[in-house]
Amino acid sequence: MFNKDDKVEIKSCVDDPRAAGRTGYIVDEKPPGPLTQGRWTVNGIGFWIAPVLCHASELRVIKPAAR
Repeated sequence: MFNKDDKVEIKSCVDDPRAAGRTGYIVDEKPPGPLTQGRWTVNGIGFWIAPVLCHASELRVIKPAAR
């Protein structure tokens, strides 16, 4: 389970393979639903890479969001 603004490492990403190995942050405020097919939105990956959708198994939390 992830929280909004958690910093995550993208281990792999079917949506955009260029994002693999990079870091970004979770955009979703609540768990993803059927519209995104259960995938989390990750942003802040890089200048030329748009936000991507990744399954939880493709992500690893680096730094939890400050609460």
